[in-house]
Amino acid sequence: MPGKRKTADQDLRAEILRLIQEPKYRPLDKIEIADALGYGAARRNEVRRALRDLEEAGEIARIRKNRYVLPDAADLVTGTLSVHEAGYAFLTNEKPGQSDLFIAAENTGTAMHGDRVVARIIRGAEFSRARKPRAEGRVIRILTRANETIVGTLQQTRNFFYVVTDDPRLVHNIYVQPSSINGRQPRVGDKVVVRLEAWESRHVNPEGKIIELLGPRTAPGVDILSIIRKYHLPVEFPHAVLQEASAVPETVTADAIDGREDLRGQFIVTIDPDDARDFDDAIHVEEIKSGWQLGVHIADVGAYVRPGSALDREAQRRGNSVYLPDRVIPMLPERLSNGVCSLNPHVDRLTHSVFLQFDRNGRMRQSRFARTVIRSAHRLTYKKAFGILKSPARDELGERLHTAWKLAALLRKKRFEHGSLDLDMPEVKVVVDKKGKPIRFERVENDESHQLIEEFMLAANEAVARELKNRGIPAIYRVHENPDVERLGEFREFVLAHGIRVGDLTHRGEVQKLLAAIAGTAEEHPLKIGLLKSLKRARYATMPLGHYGLAKTNYTHFTSPIRRYADLEVHRALAERDLARRTSRAVPQLSGIADHISATERNAAEAEIDAVKMKKLEFFESQLEARDPQVFDAVVIDVRNYGVLVELPEILLTGLVHVSTLADDFYIFSPAQRRLVGRQRRRTFAVGDKLRVHVARVDQFKRQIDFAIADLRPDQNRPHRRRRK
Repeated sequence: MPGKRKTADQDLRAEILRLIQEPKYRPLDKIEIADALGYGAARRNEVRRALRDLEEAGEIARIRKNRYVLPDAADLVTGTLSVHEAGYAFLTNEKPGQSDLFIAAENTGTAMHGDRVVARIIRGAEFSRARKPRAEGRVIRILTRANETIVGTLQQTRNFFYVVTDDPRLVHNIYVQPSSINGRQPRVGDKVVVRLEAWESRHVNPEGKIIELLGPRTAPGVDILSIIRKYHLPVEFPHAVLQEASAVPETVTADAIDGREDLRGQFIVTIDPDDARDFDDAIHVEEIKSGWQLGVHIADVGAYVRPGSALDREAQRRGNSVYLPDRVIPMLPERLSNGVCSLNPHVDRLTHSVFLQFDRNGRMRQSRFARTVIRSAHRLTYKKAFGILKSPARDELGERLHTAWKLAALLRKKRFEHGSLDLDMPEVKVVVDKKGKPIRFERVENDESHQLIEEFMLAANEAVARELKNRGIPAIYRVHENPDVERLGEFREFVLAHGIRVGDLTHRGEVQKLLAAIAGTAEEHPLKIGLLKSLKRARYATMPLGHYGLAKTNYTHFTSPIRRYADLEVHRALAERDLARRTSRAVPQLSGIADHISATERNAAEAEIDAVKMKKLEFFESQLEARDPQVFDAVVIDVRNYGVLVELPEILLTGLVHVSTLADDFYIFSPAQRRLVGRQRRRTFAVGDKLRVHVARVDQFKRQIDFAIADLRPDQNRPHRRRRK
């Protein structure tokens, strides 16, 4: 019965679209559309639902007097609004290949950052007043609010209370009437969760109701709790999920091993970060006469998490694990993620293995896949593995690791020869104490130990994707589509403005040349970020559309099923490839899952970045109160007329040295040379200069840090203006 209802709804939506697409169609409201289709009063609700679904999908649009048209016919665009802190916004067009729309601050209406909206084009790109011509629009309807609740800090004026949102892209303060929550009255400076009320007019601020009191902004743990609430991250597992997890054996049973390929006698190792708690990949490499034999062994989570179970439904809902500075919010309960699924050393574990054979030139000659059981011989950290690789081999572990690196180095060399882009960004880990207070930063380098594992995981992912595509098995692929020419052109202008010569970036070779040219320079980090913003975001899809960044035709995610739901689905598809009757999901169902986990991945990434930024701000805020504040190495990455933008390389944080703090001289900005020049002493500040700075100001609300140069002294010889008597 549900299937028939679904088909009937689809047929009705198709009828409505045919009607609206007719050349002689004039805009009709819902009752007129029902009458035109021959649906009487008793069936008008069906028409209303179909119209709502079509409008939410962006296939039709509602105009004045609630009449419906095709969006293009009325110069309407449907998409997601990205608001800048200054108030203006861009509307990402949902139609593939269509340009974004610029929305001036006064034309956003009551729409907020992340809302899905309909906008009317009010000025074509040819009439744009902007430096980069772009069509302009005005929001006319909000289809979906991005946030029903908002996290912020409670503030007060003489007459009213308001909440300043944690997200600076939500540019409006929210009026509230504080009331007691769990016996405590909210106070100024508290972090709170606010439920938004209907906001009808841009001329007054939005209003809301405080529904949760998180605690004082500076109290231990409140900052991360606010991140959890802001991104709607699930903290507790439902009872049914924990019950299912508790029924999973803590050790691998003999029955579970039956029928699997036994690899417990092989020299298999894991290499992971120092603080890793779950290990879902292990490797085994042997040098053979014709080249190399590589075994990549991945935790067989599918052996414990069955499709449709409570564990499976919750894992799909979460989509992935989230890694915050003081905790992990796992996709699976700890009994599985840190227990029987984790490839701990010296214990039996169920795995799904990929066996790849490479010739002496690094070309893959053969692939094989099997359900296996392993017993890891060593648990290595990246630091320990790096130390072994940098020393002569002294034992079997050293010999095996050096052999593995010979293959990994060859695969890496061939990958970049084939066009892969070096888009790796340096990472800084925030180390916190037991109360969550940041105490230091550790820069994570992409050294040989990381590269070794990366190359083997890439090879396994590619082999699995090729196998699934060749077999025609419905699956989820990791895709990174080719970038838009227009976006690459805008990025090229950005590069040229930094004084760097660059060719046509629509050619992959030119992108590789640029990345090689900026490697190790002051501009590397900001320009890499600019490049990443100009590229499309990697996502999950049911079509193998290829991976632009990796220059791979076939690619999927297979190697992290403990922390990514996509990998678990791929494991299931691979496991059933030889079965006459498969229980794997149909393409439409997989497509919905792919869209959902793409969204959860983006949400998790934003939460992780936000949490790290918050901890960095907290660290520098504490420096303001320190008796002996630290002095940091900084590099100038840009120069403006109002000051010098600097980056702290060891912390990967940018800030401003405002021109007003340069007290040793009067500085004049030279736009052609992009530098500041002192009028008296002729000291200059230019891109690439190395400075020593200390923190001068921290703005928690705007998420900004100002620095001052540590060795700068006021000019004693500068003439002082006499006071008039």
